[in-house]
Amino acid sequence: THNSDTSDIISTVEFNYSGELLATGDKGGRVVIFQHEQESKNRPQLRGEYNVYSTFQSHEPEFDYLKSLEIEEKINKIRWLPQQNSAHFLLSTNDKTIKLWKISERDKRAEGYNLKDEEGRLRDPFRISSLRVPVLMPMDLMVEASPRRIFANAHTYHINSISVNSDHETYLSADDLRINLWHLEITDRSFNIVDIKPANMEELTEVITAAECHPHQCNVFVYSSSKGTIRLCDMRAAALCDRHSKFFEEPEDPSSRSFFSEIISSISDVKFSHSGRYMMTRDYLSVKVWDLNMENRPVETYQVHEYLRSKLCSLYENDCIFDKFECCWNGSDSAIMTGSYNNFFRMFDRNTRRDITLEASRESSKPRATLKPRKVSTGGKRKKDEISVDSLDFNKKILHTAWHPKENVIAVAATNNLYIFQDKIN
Repeated sequence: THNSDTSDIISTVEFNYSGELLATGDKGGRVVIFQHEQESKNRPQLRGEYNVYSTFQSHEPEFDYLKSLEIEEKINKIRWLPQQNSAHFLLSTNDKTIKLWKISERDKRAEGYNLKDEEGRLRDPFRISSLRVPVLMPMDLMVEASPRRIFANAHTYHINSISVNSDHETYLSADDLRINLWHLEITDRSFNIVDIKPANMEELTEVITAAECHPHQCNVFVYSSSKGTIRLCDMRAAALCDRHSKFFEEPEDPSSRSFFSEIISSISDVKFSHSGRYMMTRDYLSVKVWDLNMENRPVETYQVHEYLRSKLCSLYENDCIFDKFECCWNGSDSAIMTGSYNNFFRMFDRNTRRDITLEASRESSKPRATLKPRKVSTGGKRKKDEISVDSLDFNKKILHTAWHPKENVIAVAATNNLYIFQDKIN
């Protein structure tokens, strides 16, 4: 039952450590990798083009016969491994199975075999009168993707996060109730490091929504919950990290309490800053930056689309209130980005506290065109270039974005279109 119209919806976007490659995963289980083109002297305006480098089917739809459940092929997350040699490695996961893929290039092939002729047919051994030494001949570049490891059968619930550890040999995977720690070389066992499953499932009050390893300390990781809290754990303290070492939560303002308070406080993404000093969390209406040394409140809060607070009723009815927006840091941790509706995405400058709303759409994104800031009017008189809240399209949502680790190049997934924007050079 593949309806072709949704299988190409992009479900994850991720630059590798150098920013040379950009991977996207989609609902149809495919991974598409784009490569940054080197600038050519004769066409300087083509700075920063990303072209398709490799496409492969990472996951197929499966059926769990024990539970009588269909397992979607949709790629939930992609994480690159730091590059060790000429090949690239990435982890991709759907709801249940994580795979380690090797992406490598071949531009030579062996010719002049003894037992085969040039077409590959076997030669009659009695006809072979002399020994040939095979030689490597150049050929057109081929990019091959091959699965090197398959990490299966470790998650009862749906996997929402994978995160490669800074030791580069372990990684964690999280589902709704548990977090497992894997060694990249070992597929048949993992260590369960967090388990929040209650003895009686009727007492279930919260689920794990995201998890990430610290960028420099390989014993530290965080996970966020549907109750709007973040727990930081230290694997040196205990094998099972059910007791966190730090607990981050912002006390709720009683005056703004409503029927939707709990739903909108659920955290959809958590990301450490590159420096490792801060972390950022995204909930339905805001992005918060936390100092790891201060647990009782965030050091910065940015409103993403505050004008939706009065629209929560209808967003609950059309299920948009459960959308999971991701967030990301720029390379120097001075700016952050996250998505919104109507193909809008938001950027916040942490130093100047300035923010901007931009739109990723075919109309606004002609190649080499400059993006114009968008404004949403909230009641009262609408200025001529403003968009009214009631005309926003809630089917056009930007959930997944990525920021190049070194340059001002961003990737924005708008449903089944990938947009790449860059800083304008004068």
